[in-house]
Amino acid sequence: MSESVFSFRIDAWRCTDTFTQTLMKLLLTLPALFLLVTCTADLPSSQSPNALRRAAVTPANSGGLQHIINVSAYDPKERSRSGRSYSEYDVTSLRANGAKGLIARAGKGGNLDEKCGSFIKAADRAGLLAGVYYRVQKHMSARRQADQFVDRAQSLSRGRPAGAAPLLLCGDYDGDLSLSAILAFQDRVEQRTGVVPVAYLENSQDLKLKMRAADRGTKSRLRRAPYWLALYSHESGKTSEFSPPGSPEALVDQYAVWPTWTIWQYGGVSWENRRSNAKVYSHGRYRFPKYFGSMDRVLERNVFKGSYGSLVDFWNRHGMR
Repeated sequence: MSESVFSFRIDAWRCTDTFTQTLMKLLLTLPALFLLVTCTADLPSSQSPNALRRAAVTPANSGGLQHIINVSAYDPKERSRSGRSYSEYDVTSLRANGAKGLIARAGKGGNLDEKCGSFIKAADRAGLLAGVYYRVQKHMSARRQADQFVDRAQSLSRGRPAGAAPLLLCGDYDGDLSLSAILAFQDRVEQRTGVVPVAYLENSQDLKLKMRAADRGTKSRLRRAPYWLALYSHESGKTSEFSPPGSPEALVDQYAVWPTWTIWQYGGVSWENRRSNAKVYSHGRYRFPKYFGSMDRVLERNVFKGSYGSLVDFWNRHGMR
């Protein structure tokens, strides 16, 4: 074989090998390109990949905080923008946007909430941690309200899937209640279930004054219930006796009972001018967006301080099976 012919064959082989490698790379890339085009085509303009990435970046997803949504018979609120929706029968969109738990109102002041059961079933189907709260009011015995709450929680628990996480129990205490009424509700729930319910408190001057003046024994009993606080703005909460707390940590100090908060309701909803309006805390190191991810309406939103594993442990300690 001559040198020129040999050289020609080597060059031809190299060319063929380069073409084959390029073709293989192209064929391997095509499925990914097809998937990207298909997924993007299925998204409305408001849910483009960049928009969804922006929606997913929130302080609650990056600072050791876990999202929890709370609902009642007033939910879902009316639609206020394009995006994903939900109902009492389907809350998968809440989980898709980062929620880890859902707490539904079981009742208030002697009246049961008609959507509670549907919300709990939907939360179980979606894989969310599920909980219930009861709004305790002054006009009715706290003990009777506790009995109604426990009866409802036990009824809901009997219909839940095997292996479901416990049902978190919470008391939502009106700002004009006496401390003895709060403790009566707390003690009765614990007596019947073995669980100390979480304590949700309004940003109330009356309750602050009562708790600050309470004796050591009363404060010790109150402290057994984890503190679920409500604060929607760094400027709200000014009263004749207290300046605006400004931060959840400062609100804890104003009550002078708990060393820290466990759950923070940072997003509330008010009814103004015939529509639902979001009230969302956004200041300093806590800057939460008006909407929850890609959801199409305003929500009542909370964060748990800690990891997801800590949240599950907390749910197990203060939940009823």
